[in-house]
Amino acid sequence: MNLPLQIPPSPHADQTDARPHAAVIGAGIGGLATGALLAARGYRVTIFDPLDAPGGRAYCHQQDGFRFDAGPTIITAPWLFEELWRDCGGNLAQDVEIRPCDPFYTIRFDDGTLFHYSGDPERMEAQIARIEPEDVAGYRAFLAESRRIYEVAFEKLADRPFHSLAFTATVLARLVRLGGYRSVHDVVARHFRSEKLRTVFSFHPLLIGGNPFSATSFYCLIAHLEARFGVHHVRGGTHALVRGIAGLVERNGGRLRLGEQVETILTEGRRATGLLLASGERVDADIVISNADPATTYGRLLKHHPRRRWTDARIARGDYSMGLFVWYFGTDRRFDDVPHHSMLFGPRYRGLLDDIFRRKRLAEDFSLYLHRPTASDPGLAPEGCDTFYALSPVPNLSGSTDWLAEAEPYRARIQKMLEETVLPGLGRHIVTSRLATPLDFRDRLLSWQGAGFGLEPKLLQSAWFRPHNKSEELDNLYLCGAGTHPGAGLPGVVCSARIVADLVPDPSALPRMPEARREP
Repeated sequence: MNLPLQIPPSPHADQTDARPHAAVIGAGIGGLATGALLAARGYRVTIFDPLDAPGGRAYCHQQDGFRFDAGPTIITAPWLFEELWRDCGGNLAQDVEIRPCDPFYTIRFDDGTLFHYSGDPERMEAQIARIEPEDVAGYRAFLAESRRIYEVAFEKLADRPFHSLAFTATVLARLVRLGGYRSVHDVVARHFRSEKLRTVFSFHPLLIGGNPFSATSFYCLIAHLEARFGVHHVRGGTHALVRGIAGLVERNGGRLRLGEQVETILTEGRRATGLLLASGERVDADIVISNADPATTYGRLLKHHPRRRWTDARIARGDYSMGLFVWYFGTDRRFDDVPHHSMLFGPRYRGLLDDIFRRKRLAEDFSLYLHRPTASDPGLAPEGCDTFYALSPVPNLSGSTDWLAEAEPYRARIQKMLEETVLPGLGRHIVTSRLATPLDFRDRLLSWQGAGFGLEPKLLQSAWFRPHNKSEELDNLYLCGAGTHPGAGLPGVVCSARIVADLVPDPSALPRMPEARREP
């Protein structure tokens, strides 16, 4: 790629700060957490994001007095955030209030059967016995297997980088013994007879972009993680957590530059030298961290750079997670019978997932995650009102769905289903509404194929097989976020930030930047 010979100097240059500069692409939770850790360790950090507020997928839409978390709403490992605050010189409890949910989720099947999923073994066993008494023993065995997987796949490997083939080889035998070649549903089906209970205990990979019938069984660890540590939400919405992490960045001298689109990662040989912004401004950097989708990082931001592993052909061959259709809406009344988190399953399970992941076809039926945060946090809506979002897994943009034509009819079908089940009379009470389709994920969040979570978490797209936290293509480029190791979900994204912070050079070992190259 031929860049102009005269690139304007940054108007944001700091002529006094000679600390090594870490330029972070993307102000999602992964980019913010990485930036906070690097700033605390002595880097001069600048985070660039095209949106007008931080968060990425965890953005907050504010509309007509309602606040809608755009994406993640479930906190399953709060101690990771406590450690992040501690390592950045703060105290989580002083900045953010994280509250437990009980039950974790209420699951509703198409025939009206309810299952209240919680961390209480006695309550869980009583509900299992109502559906299939013989599956109580299977539940106990499943939790034991989930714990074994957790103790290796999460405790020992989630915060370890897999950029070394030698390290991968040393743990491969353990991964095989854990049964990672099996799918989550395969493992669950060995323990439960009831198809309903197989659904209850296998759906979790959908929360991180995986098909339960192909996601590696490592994700069975979620059952133990939730049972041991609980499911939580953030008072003020997940975006309150985003604002808190952004505050950690700034507390240690880092900066956020919002409304700034990165067009290119500049390179010389095997080194990233900085960023070229859409404005034409050049930003020099000692290290570059990308919180962007790895396919976007390599296929767009490094399209000019010769690549050995993450070529355009390799990116195109990848299997990406499903897309997401999200309907955000507010009502002028409260629906107090609806809990904070609901999973509403349609008439099909495997067949619907085949349509979404394999056939890439928008089906007539669907399943939903219904989020009603005002069940626990009324301040997210005007007094006497409710805030909701209904999220439906759908095919990503490698399918042929015309979302410009299909979005409103699909929303109307979701409304009809909600009116017939858990929100009677909904249509009379909607006072604000907005939609997000895979087109928004592609165009607004720069997500490859409009996928909600990057690469699908299958065995051969996990650990060493995912884009590495330390880039294979450039010596001083690092990746964090959902698309790299260990994967999607807030625990995975925060672990990726810690991995990067441990991989980068000690800033004291880098040469001080000449005054002429000091940037924002």
